Amino acid sequence: MAIHPIEFRYGNPEMKDLWSENYRFRCLFRVEAALSRAEEELGLIPEGAAEDIEKAAEKASPDRAKEIEDEIGHDMMAVVHALAESCEWAGEWVHLGATSNDILDTATGLQIKASLEVLEEKVKMVLGVLLRRAEEHKHLVCAGRTHGQIGVPTTYGLRFAVWASEMARHLERLEQLKPRAAVGKMSGAVGTQAAFGLHGMKIQERVMAVLDLNEVDVSNQVVQRDRHAEMICWMGLVASTLDKICVEIRTLQRSEIGEVQEVFGKKQVGSSTMPHKRNPIKSEQVCGLARVVRAQIEPAFANIPLWDERDLTNSSCERILFPESFVFTDHLLALTARILEGLTIRFDQVEKNLNLLQGLNMAESVMVELAKRGVGRQKAHEIMRSSSMKAVEEDRALAEVLAEEETVIEHLSPEDIKLLLDPHQYIGTAVEQVNRLLLKLEPLLD
Repeated sequence: MAIHPIEFRYGNPEMKDLWSENYRFRCLFRVEAALSRAEEELGLIPEGAAEDIEKAAEKASPDRAKEIEDEIGHDMMAVVHALAESCEWAGEWVHLGATSNDILDTATGLQIKASLEVLEEKVKMVLGVLLRRAEEHKHLVCAGRTHGQIGVPTTYGLRFAVWASEMARHLERLEQLKPRAAVGKMSGAVGTQAAFGLHGMKIQERVMAVLDLNEVDVSNQVVQRDRHAEMICWMGLVASTLDKICVEIRTLQRSEIGEVQEVFGKKQVGSSTMPHKRNPIKSEQVCGLARVVRAQIEPAFANIPLWDERDLTNSSCERILFPESFVFTDHLLALTARILEGLTIRFDQVEKNLNLLQGLNMAESVMVELAKRGVGRQKAHEIMRSSSMKAVEEDRALAEVLAEEETVIEHLSPEDIKLLLDPHQYIGTAVEQVNRLLLKLEPLLD
């Protein structure tokens, strides 16, 4: 019976497969085969043994390895015995000179490399959607908000562009961390490579070349976990950006704002008791699961300070830490891309909110113009502050109040005031900023 929601509710098949038990065993067998190839090339095992072990690695049974583990209580030796049993004659040469974590950590490096490649494509997918929507809505003026209150105007294009820029930084970070996270090693029991004799460094170099992995510079019995902690931090950053996007979508979908709407199926049910509801449940799922990804950061950091040349406290933790982090991050990226693709913008409500404050959100525009015309910045600020408070208290349009302000009418005509209070005329370089970002980031999608 399924227990964890990853088994039946969350996650995409491609990423789940990379962290499945079967794929893990295939990686372990593959690393053992690569070790035999390097050792044969250096004359440490008989000629032809590597080919026999490589063939065995293709057919060795994960189920048999689990049976052996039940008998002997050691997961890595169970892999060694299962692989040796599948050899025709070279089984005695499997695992020569290696310690368990030479194989285990290097297999993890293979899983990490494949998983980061999947995540890279998903980040690009989200980035692509954001750039398309930024281009599509770069002229759509809307109410900007700070502290939850309507401020001066912005554009939906700039809003999407801000998110796109953040996703692009995640791509940059990923490119930097990949060679540090996707690594392997053949260092022996405490890092000295003593069991490999004088060939240790060459064996490690050759094994990683066969596997197309980066090799560590030095290690003790394990790959140092700062590498993995950085990787988990990166996933936490990605999840937090997706959380940020979906928090905004949820906010903008509130009944009182109503500017955007998640896709809602024709037969979709919003509530078991309130038939009218159209809840942003997909965005809420992103926000909820992002908390799970961020929660992995603490155990990833706790795995760094192991005892001496290593202890086993990281092992059980990582059996949960790595699959959950990768599966949930991949799930969140795919889900956010779908949310953004299907997001409906309600233009009438955008315009309504833009004018909701009867010109109050344009007080800065008038203040700046008054300052330019010789009133002075501080005096202009006080005029607009007091006029704005009066408009609020008397529930009047700001234009009406300004028409009664002596200093204002000395410097601004009614036509000037009307233009200055038009939110569509006060978006600065928003369009130009979007265009510049598009030019910079679109090549990343090639």
